[in-house]
Amino acid sequence: MVVESASADEAEFTLLLAALEYTGLTGVFTGGDQYTVFAPVDQAFLNLVEALSGDLDQDILENEGPFAAIDDLLGEGAVANVLLYHVTEGRRAANSVVPKNMRAKDRKINTLLEGASFNVAFGGVITDIAGQEVNITAADISASNGIIHVIDTVLLPLE
Repeated sequence: MVVESASADEAEFTLLLAALEYTGLTGVFTGGDQYTVFAPVDQAFLNLVEALSGDLDQDILENEGPFAAIDDLLGEGAVANVLLYHVTEGRRAANSVVPKNMRAKDRKINTLLEGASFNVAFGGVITDIAGQEVNITAADISASNGIIHVIDTVLLPLE
């Protein structure tokens, strides 16, 4: 399963798994449906918290953790929406996600976050709604119910 595959490399995906548990979305990925997950490494989450640190309620951050502090700042359900923005339905190997050459049109990836998508360009460079560029650093990690593509930055479904 996608969640079990992410658990296999504890040092790299502990914060992704913690975010899934915080939001209660873990169960979504343990069923029989197939998903492709663009999985941010732990450093990506740490970078996001650092970037937001001046705006986060320090009391909530210290006592309830970074995900509660982000939900407090951006509104209840923000973390769940961010996670849904990292997932698309079906098994999508890199050859169906990343354009084959520089002249090829970017590929639009529709996510589980209703109405939200991001684009993937040649070389595995993702551009999210916020306009930030995110790199696919490892691709095609197979799981029983999907595929994981590792990314270096948390995708943001916010402008």
